[in-house]
Amino acid sequence: MADVKNGRNKKREAIILFVLGTLIALGPFSIDAYLPGFQRIAEDFDISIAQVGLTLTSYFIGISLGQLAYGPIMDKFGRKKPLLTGLAIYFLAALTCYYSPNLTWLIISRFFLAVGASAGMVAAKAVVRDIFPVNEVAGAISVLMLIMGGAPIIAPTVGSFIIEGLGWKSIFIFLACFSLLMILSVYRFLPESIIPDKNVQLKPVTVLKKYFGILTHEKFWSFSMAGSFTIGAMFAYISDAPRLFMENFDLTQKQFGILFGVNAAGLILGSQVNRLFLKKFSTFQITFFNSILLVVLASVFLINGLAGPDFYLTVILLFSILFLLGFQNPNTTALSLEPFATKAGRASALIGSLKMILGALASFVVSLFHNPGVVPLAVILLSCLLVSSFLLFRFSGKEKRRLALGET
Repeated sequence: MADVKNGRNKKREAIILFVLGTLIALGPFSIDAYLPGFQRIAEDFDISIAQVGLTLTSYFIGISLGQLAYGPIMDKFGRKKPLLTGLAIYFLAALTCYYSPNLTWLIISRFFLAVGASAGMVAAKAVVRDIFPVNEVAGAISVLMLIMGGAPIIAPTVGSFIIEGLGWKSIFIFLACFSLLMILSVYRFLPESIIPDKNVQLKPVTVLKKYFGILTHEKFWSFSMAGSFTIGAMFAYISDAPRLFMENFDLTQKQFGILFGVNAAGLILGSQVNRLFLKKFSTFQITFFNSILLVVLASVFLINGLAGPDFYLTVILLFSILFLLGFQNPNTTALSLEPFATKAGRASALIGSLKMILGALASFVVSLFHNPGVVPLAVILLSCLLVSSFLLFRFSGKEKRRLALGET
């Protein structure tokens, strides 16, 4: 691992980042790939599409709880063995999804599919924190975001192609095969990045106390919550985008697909431009400045909605917001992990769980509004980004006071 840390083996570093990026993308890919099959699932099981949505709910629960479980396990036993176990669980769950005879079976199988996928999400961020110097973590996570960001773009297309030709159940055979490929990649290319700490306790009460200790760390709390609220803003957009553009602006499904892909590309572009900025500015400087820009853009977006939304202005503003969110996600993650060299597994797990919870909550809140306009989404975006910015301002103020006291 020394070659990676010292930057002497760039090829090996690139391979590791590609494997980690694919691992972290497995979670969101598993959500989007089967969405085109909702109608067929409802028809096959003779239920409503709303009931099929329960398979999404169970997935979000599984991916939140799964990450919390893997955190201490990966600190105790190392990264690689628990990761391979998680991928094995994912493989088996994908098969049980394929053989689901009814909705209940599918709901339970999707839960365990998420538990398996969460191993990759925890391991990817933890391994980056293990092997890269602190000042390079944000840039490395930006590379992961490049790969992860492609998942919501290609997953529905891949899913539609497979479902059209082979039926909705075949998507889970594809996911099972994909997980086998990941197992081989992890076994072959991913080194163990830490010395397992046998002193880590796995008793539920002890685990909760440790998580509470991480959560109440000032730096972790500020940046993990700031990042979680920006993820909440992104999930709100993802959930509301079909209604906003197809119902409010009368876009066809094809037109919406193109527009959604362009906006997703903006998110990916932001994560890569972030790497260039990190060469000249600190991670916190970029994150702090961007939080102000995001609040300004969200305010203009709300004014646009209240005044009677203009289509082109709406598109430009959303693209700009997503572009800047591409900076915030890797940067807040890197800043959150910074204090936890020996607890990166648990810290990574807690970050992932918080982001999924806030994301699911924002999606749920935006779904409660039936107003066809832009205002509901604009209010949620502005609310999330204001809270995120406030947390960063608060941390900055505390740091300045601490430094001033230290000088005196």
